[in-house]
Amino acid sequence: MTTQTLPTCYRHPGRETRVSCSSCGRPICPDCMTPSPVGMRCPECARQTTKVTSLPAATARAHAATATIALIIVNALLFLATGMGSEGNALFRRLELFGPAVSILHEYYRLVSYAFLHAGWLHIGFNMYLLWILGQMLEPQLGIPRYLTLYGTSLLGGAFGALLFDPTTPTVGASGAIFGLMGAAAVELHRRGFNPLRTDIGVLIMLNLGLSFVISGVSIGGHGGGLVFGVLAGIAFRIADDARLPAIGYLGCLLLSAGAVAGALAVA
Repeated sequence: MTTQTLPTCYRHPGRETRVSCSSCGRPICPDCMTPSPVGMRCPECARQTTKVTSLPAATARAHAATATIALIIVNALLFLATGMGSEGNALFRRLELFGPAVSILHEYYRLVSYAFLHAGWLHIGFNMYLLWILGQMLEPQLGIPRYLTLYGTSLLGGAFGALLFDPTTPTVGASGAIFGLMGAAAVELHRRGFNPLRTDIGVLIMLNLGLSFVISGVSIGGHGGGLVFGVLAGIAFRIADDARLPAIGYLGCLLLSAGAVAGALAVA
């Protein structure tokens, strides 16, 4: 039987700890912890944050979220092009996720295109707000390639979940991918020593899952599928970071995506 060795504080090597700095990731003991709105920070990172003013900080976050901005623009453009409403137009119906169109007509592109459509102003407004909040958090940390890989894996997981629950009901929306981002954020918080259920991300996940069962017309399978695949993708990247082998994360996401597509085709 082996005993797991805990990391030690980078400033006090004799002290074991389960908490890491929410900014740089270095392990810190209670004497080195400085509370912040996004977790505990080490003394160096805490001093750095006090030097940043609000306007440059906001500008830096925007510059660090270029892929998120691009995703929001694509969603907005397709929202305008497909009628801006629950009825949609011919293009909307051509791109929505619909099981028989996938299985009988072999329109496999719907497994991706559905996630860039929205059924009204409230739908797209809520999803894009969440995407912006989560993107500012995850994209700078993961980098654009891994962030977009996570987004795509979660998107396909959402398609699988939606078709698994009800393949004959048309499904649209970025919610599956966004739930995947929340799942990956929860994995990262756990890695840093926090209980995700006691953080804002945990509250966000539970609240949105609860709304999935309360609000009519919401794809429970799409939300759940995106969340599960996002968590698994986050774990794959975590394993890759621990092993210092980035390819492991991408390979894990590739296998997850392939499994989601295979599952979607099987149940469509």
